[in-house]
Amino acid sequence: MQGTGQAGVKKMAQQRPKRPRGASDLWGTVPFAVKRHKSPHGQVTAVSMMKDEGPFVIEWVAHHLALGFTDLLVYTNDCSDGTDDMLIRLEELGLAHHRRNVIPEGLRPQPSALNYAQEEPVVCKSDWVMVFDADEFLSIRHGDGTLDGLLTAAKEQDANGIVVTWRIFGSGGVVDWSRAPVTEQYLYAAPPMWNKGWGVKTLFTFDPEYWKLGIHRPKMKTRHIETGFPDTVKWLNGSGREMEDYFKFRGWRSITRTVGYDWVQLNHYAVKSVDSYAIRKMRGNVNNKKDKYNSDYWALQDRNEVRDDTMLRYTEARNALMAQLLEDPVLNRLHSAAIDRAEARLAELKQTEAYHQLVADLGAASAIPITQITAKPPQPRDKEKIAALMSDVEKRRNAKAKEDRKAAPAEPKPPVTPMGSYVAGPIDATLDIPLDWKANHTVEVPMDPRVFTPPTLLIIEAGKFERGMARRMPHLLPKDGTLLTLGAGCGFLPVHLARVRPDLTLLLQECDRGLYPVIGRLCARNDLAATDRLRLLDAPLGAEPGTRLATLMATHRPSALLIASASLPPAALIAALSDLSPLPDQLFLTGRWIEAFHPDLPAVESALVAHGWHGPQYGFDPVLTRGYGRVAASTP
Repeated sequence: MQGTGQAGVKKMAQQRPKRPRGASDLWGTVPFAVKRHKSPHGQVTAVSMMKDEGPFVIEWVAHHLALGFTDLLVYTNDCSDGTDDMLIRLEELGLAHHRRNVIPEGLRPQPSALNYAQEEPVVCKSDWVMVFDADEFLSIRHGDGTLDGLLTAAKEQDANGIVVTWRIFGSGGVVDWSRAPVTEQYLYAAPPMWNKGWGVKTLFTFDPEYWKLGIHRPKMKTRHIETGFPDTVKWLNGSGREMEDYFKFRGWRSITRTVGYDWVQLNHYAVKSVDSYAIRKMRGNVNNKKDKYNSDYWALQDRNEVRDDTMLRYTEARNALMAQLLEDPVLNRLHSAAIDRAEARLAELKQTEAYHQLVADLGAASAIPITQITAKPPQPRDKEKIAALMSDVEKRRNAKAKEDRKAAPAEPKPPVTPMGSYVAGPIDATLDIPLDWKANHTVEVPMDPRVFTPPTLLIIEAGKFERGMARRMPHLLPKDGTLLTLGAGCGFLPVHLARVRPDLTLLLQECDRGLYPVIGRLCARNDLAATDRLRLLDAPLGAEPGTRLATLMATHRPSALLIASASLPPAALIAALSDLSPLPDQLFLTGRWIEAFHPDLPAVESALVAHGWHGPQYGFDPVLTRGYGRVAASTP
């Protein structure tokens, strides 16, 4: 402060922005145009750890400022690319907090940083806290995509935490290094129902008296477990549904009952491009895990099965903030130097045999089907070990929750697996990805988690997909008959029939256009091409499905009609019966139609009887398939 008089010091203090609670003396000492966000929810803090993340720091900071974090606290250790200097400069500008992670011998960097954060004033005085890594970017689907809106929605349910599930994003086939933002380069991810990608991070109201910070979720301090405090904890999942009671005490990943992405997810860019991966492999990692960045890790993290471009909603706001941050000459210089260093290092690596071997190894790893991926090393759930670690109160609460579930009034069970055969919602199977194919009857079926639910994948693996239909339908359809299938799904049954009954004409209709490429691949895999006898009709049922059905029947005059589409509601089907001309000799209800409308079966069956059909008949399992004939038939 040499040369600055008392009046000058007072003026600087007046210009300095209001300090966050717990901030260091360095914070906000340099005037800057970009100001810290003011949230109606108080101090909302992200805690992270970084080592040599220089090329990505500006984007990570800008993105999370754009979302609405008021404070970003980052611990660094052993940086050689200026990451720590960039964060120190951001602290001077009043936009982040930097702390040194001096690691005690025998401790890994992440736990060391969390031990410091547990006592850090910025964290202890925060209203909401979330711990996550530098390769993780929060993505909010709820409302306007901001933390303010997300937290408002959580508070409306009296919640004090949100458990956010990972969404693993792969390389998207990108090999070369690029300066483009991470969240714009990589837009392909694992399917939502791929449970190996269900690790979580937790956004919650932090009180150091009650909680100890953790990597995935905080741990309730032992002295409060036997009190009434657990009853005050209400955490939601990523779809805004209340988490189960057990998660108050332990767990680091979602399960089928708790996973959700409707409100928020945590995009995990663990690999990025091949070149980015090569640089990271050569520099070590924040956890000091030996040989973490090998081809097995790549195979696990390079998941590109489904396009997810939700992040693009932040492009404009993030780019504007990045441009403003880089207007600071010091930050600009440090950012440029970090990129130059990474590119120079990459140029060196490309001259080595190790780099080219790595590219080959990663290419082979990317070709491994997702159903063959295992987390390394495998850690099966040890129920006895978990039970030994549980407190008495956890055991009591878990037992009560189990009893309550059993005692609750039984809901009507759906006629097939609780999640059905197909993944709910629109299916995106555009990418032709490596897949396992399993023989089911006469057809090879893809083990595709973008298309089928986890229970169904097990059925396919066992060779029992749609077993009842596959066994019976070839014997039921008349010689030289025509079958119109509404809701062909992956095309399994028509393809099977084409192989065993070449006399049939098979017409496929499917409302979910995302399944068209699946049908195409299934036909190609099983050496079947589209012909007059096997055709996919581009005929959506639209807003008037009954009318569309009548048109299809009049045009194609099928002898048998199979309805497996939930796009034809019972009322529309019943109304259409009077307009069908000619009436098919056989009608089958199955698949997604029965899953959606099984409570309406009595009304539909009454209408079918009134129009001259007999049934149900043909010997199908009635909870899966119902068959009706114009002529009463004996069971085969």
